Amino acid sequence: MITIKNISKQFGRLPALNNLNLELRQGECIALIGPNGCGKTTLIKSILGMVLPNEGTILFNEKDIRNDNEYRRSIGYMPQIGRYPENMTVGQVIDMIKGIRNSDEQTDEELYDQFEIGNMLHKKMRTLSGGTTQKVSAVLAFLFSPKVLILDEPTAGLDPIASEILKNKIIKAKSKGCLILITSHLLSELEGVASQVIYMQDGKLIFHQDVKALKTATGQDTIAKSIVQLLKRDRA
Repeated sequence: MITIKNISKQFGRLPALNNLNLELRQGECIALIGPNGCGKTTLIKSILGMVLPNEGTILFNEKDIRNDNEYRRSIGYMPQIGRYPENMTVGQVIDMIKGIRNSDEQTDEELYDQFEIGNMLHKKMRTLSGGTTQKVSAVLAFLFSPKVLILDEPTAGLDPIASEILKNKIIKAKSKGCLILITSHLLSELEGVASQVIYMQDGKLIFHQDVKALKTATGQDTIAKSIVQLLKRDRA
């Protein structure tokens, strides 16, 4: 679904992505992980068309995204920190996004109901806690049943119940064939959710592996332990 070919990006003299190649397929939930500054955010923004690579190509359904603005309608994006007009209410923000989308398609309001967003439609965005803002961002990301979900630290700030609701929603989206790219510093949050792992460092791809194969190869029972074991082997 998304093919990344020889992508490189520099900000001044600072390399953010270095000749990156990836194949991201439907029905996979892919954990994008690595240390701070490894290039995760630049990769996400490149896929979203918010950053233009210096070299390389990104294909969405075999079509170069530089020649296609419509592909973004197939993506639901949940940023790590949602920034919305502070004086607008929750209800106004949701209505605004629906208006921008300008579509007659039926919306997915399961998270809207489970997070009880209807009880806070009158609240101004500036008054919301970080966790509640995350709930609004999650609702907006899933609202139009996208074919691709890009979730940047989606459980950050969420209480345990809300986190579990969101994780179950991610699993359900994956089962319906959605491609999900998810970043998280809490690798325990990815257990039972991620089917593949991409590990990046210094703008380079270190590995892209199936979770089950990764655990089998390293003899470990968690994603975190498997990654540590694999990195130790590579450095030995």
